[in-house]
Amino acid sequence: MDSATDSLKNVAASGIAAGRFQRLMTSPWLLILVVALSFFWQLGAVPLYDLDEGAFTEATREMLTSGDYITPHKDGEPRYDKPVLIYWLQAASAELFGFDEFALRLPSAIAATLWIAGLWFFVRRCLDARTATVAGLAMALSLQVSLIAKAAVADAVLNLFIALAFFEIYRYFLDPDPKTNRGFVLRAYLWMGLGFLTKGPVAVFFPLVVSFLFFLSEMGHPNGGLRRWLRAVFSPLGWLVFLAVAVPWYLAIYLDDGDGFFRSFFLQHNLGRFDSAMQGHSGFPGYYLVMLPIILLPFSGWFLSLLKDLRNAWSDPLDRFLWIWFLVVLLFFSFSGTQLPHYLLYGCTPLFILMARYRERLTNRWLAFVPPMLLFALMVALPWLLEAFVYVAARFDITLKAHQVAMIGSGRFALDFQYGVAVLAGLVALLLLWGWSRPALWARLVLAGAIQTLVVFGVLVPRVFDVMQVPVKEAGLVAKTLDMPTVVYRTSMPSFSVYRDAVTPSRTPEAGDLVFLRVDKLDRLARDLPGLNQTLVYRRGPVALVMMEAIQ
Repeated sequence: MDSATDSLKNVAASGIAAGRFQRLMTSPWLLILVVALSFFWQLGAVPLYDLDEGAFTEATREMLTSGDYITPHKDGEPRYDKPVLIYWLQAASAELFGFDEFALRLPSAIAATLWIAGLWFFVRRCLDARTATVAGLAMALSLQVSLIAKAAVADAVLNLFIALAFFEIYRYFLDPDPKTNRGFVLRAYLWMGLGFLTKGPVAVFFPLVVSFLFFLSEMGHPNGGLRRWLRAVFSPLGWLVFLAVAVPWYLAIYLDDGDGFFRSFFLQHNLGRFDSAMQGHSGFPGYYLVMLPIILLPFSGWFLSLLKDLRNAWSDPLDRFLWIWFLVVLLFFSFSGTQLPHYLLYGCTPLFILMARYRERLTNRWLAFVPPMLLFALMVALPWLLEAFVYVAARFDITLKAHQVAMIGSGRFALDFQYGVAVLAGLVALLLLWGWSRPALWARLVLAGAIQTLVVFGVLVPRVFDVMQVPVKEAGLVAKTLDMPTVVYRTSMPSFSVYRDAVTPSRTPEAGDLVFLRVDKLDRLARDLPGLNQTLVYRRGPVALVMMEAIQ
């Protein structure tokens, strides 16, 4: 009798513990802690990376220096790659907190936090608070979201506005009363206008196309149909809001620069990117099917668990809206000439909602844990993979460029004993979570996401940046101290100008110039300028500084 009583007590205690753990994993306080870890921890710990962060932040630096808040410039030349909002946000942050990596990345971290907040309130309204928290946890800890939240580029800001516009579209669908749904329409146009000011037409294209397909699919529903869609699309007040937000700067840059921005941005950086690969970023029709599991790490298996009931999703309006949102983005970029992983993020917000809503469908431990364990196994093997790469190159007489040899050598040193212990400990922790049978699989995957964040951003990223970007930063600081005429030679690393705190033109070097270049360009510099002596001022890893002097 006593034994049976003890067993019942143990079962009851176990149930209480499981309930407490479940409440913890769906607590908004946990979400706040995870956002702080994923978006703000290590925010300013590593140098800016090239090409993207260097280009954005150099344009911001020149904006602050020149006082020209209309036309962004990079190394003295107009930068027409993106509209102006991200530069304004970075400039405001730098004015408040000082011009450094933390301040330049802070707008992205804040935008990602607001993105999570927008998702949480939307899911709480459509489903429930616990599901909203789980969706936020999955999004905050996914690999690609945490990467752009820590990057001084426009992507987190753009994703915020795209997601907010979609949330307003679905709220409009839920409320058929024209007297009360006007606010949803106006806010959707506001978010599209701000997105248009961040990265252009993509912020309008996807909301329009997805909403059209969704309302078309709801022809038999009293809230759906093309009439309701057309009423919102041709809202005069909505377009007035959009134009009031977006047009003033576009008009100002036209008055300043003529049609240069419009030809470069709309024709080259939008139509051109879809028509052909830019800067070598080509792919293939299945590129995003391959990249999606990497983007969603460690939740790739969680996403795959949704596919078995995809047919049934069409019967639920919210599920249908979310799937159409994702599939339109996936299909559009699958046929784009330029393909980059972060493009797919425009359509990943609905996946986090679906994963949270159907979290109990994740029942296969292998499906859940194999993807993150493969990532950690790869990180554990990375030092040996570098050695294998060097061996293969030597065995098959593959000539490596000087900067590649330098980075491989630095990488061998950076991936030290402490690195090995840390990533191996992370892999062991994943194995323990895999074997811990009591909590739900989705909850264990959230813990795996926290481990992934700690190891990737606390161990791997600092070492990668020490190899690739610390030498660029040091070279910029050396050049700033020397205060000589400085040029860039056949090298595109704009963060050098950020750290040098000056425009660095790309032109033929002359006697008396300090030259920044990648080390594999040193021989060509000597061949191109045989009448000048080269004096090595700084060399580390992939880059060097050379002083050019006339031959006496």
